[in-house]
Amino acid sequence: MTAIAIRAPGAPEVLVPEEREVPQPGTGEILIKVAAAGVNRPDVMQRMGLYPPPPGASDIPGLEIAGEVVARGPGVTRWQIGDKVMALVSGGGYAAYCPVHETNALPAPPSLSLAEAAAIPETFFTVWHNVFERGKLQNGETFLVHGGSSGIGTTAIQLARAFGARVFTTAGSEEKCEQCRKLGAELAVNYKASDFVAAVKEATSGKGVDLILDMVGGDYIARNYEAAAVEGRIVQIAFQGSPKATVDFRRLMLKRLTHTGSTLRQRSVSEKATIARAIEQHVLPLIVRGEVRPVVFKTFPLREAADAHALMESSKHIGKIVLVT
Repeated sequence: MTAIAIRAPGAPEVLVPEEREVPQPGTGEILIKVAAAGVNRPDVMQRMGLYPPPPGASDIPGLEIAGEVVARGPGVTRWQIGDKVMALVSGGGYAAYCPVHETNALPAPPSLSLAEAAAIPETFFTVWHNVFERGKLQNGETFLVHGGSSGIGTTAIQLARAFGARVFTTAGSEEKCEQCRKLGAELAVNYKASDFVAAVKEATSGKGVDLILDMVGGDYIARNYEAAAVEGRIVQIAFQGSPKATVDFRRLMLKRLTHTGSTLRQRSVSEKATIARAIEQHVLPLIVRGEVRPVVFKTFPLREAADAHALMESSKHIGKIVLVT
């Protein structure tokens, strides 16, 4: 089969097509003939040598896929040959075939193309777990997501709005801000031109926001503490800036803030299965009804993965980038 290998840590051009043996599904696993694979920031970090795959995971990048079940390992009970599924994988997505434990797969919504379905698992799993399970976002609360035009951001805006929150976001241009507003953001702040702390304070009559989802880090950490309401929560999911910051922790005490965070790739199969079940119950119906859907900016043929990574690093996209086989 054709797969995309990382020749050596480096720039996008280190991603090269090569021929690999088709993997076989293990106990409890299904083998998916991949129709499409989502491109995510962790893939970029892996390519640069900054995010190695966990023990036992494929060295091929790619954390989310959609396609057709073509083989079943021992013990598989849910899926049949020919089923169309989307799945969260710990690696191996940039390939013609990829195995995954059956509990980490979901039915591909028939209303979506498989390219759209491939844009769901990584971002929707991440947003559901961090915004609703860890962040405990409730109907009527205020929610700020940084990077609103990213795959995570476009997903978080739609889901938070669908569950009754007032949604605020930051983005790097007026065009991106306008797209965030179309997705449901009440307030979209161009962080290159305005101070998001002042903007959200004004929008909340000085109270601040109940929940912040941050993937920037660096000096945003202290600014998030300023922007948060009393008893506010901040959930950290990435560090596009620095993972280190100088912060006045008195804000944490005086406002009684909660600052937590998580990563997804290192989680166990059973933990991911629990998130998958929650998404199937609470989120898939919204997608089926068309109330929420992945935002796909552009697709690339699998062999052009390097070009897809170059686009991601340019930050010119809005939503998801997807590879198609």
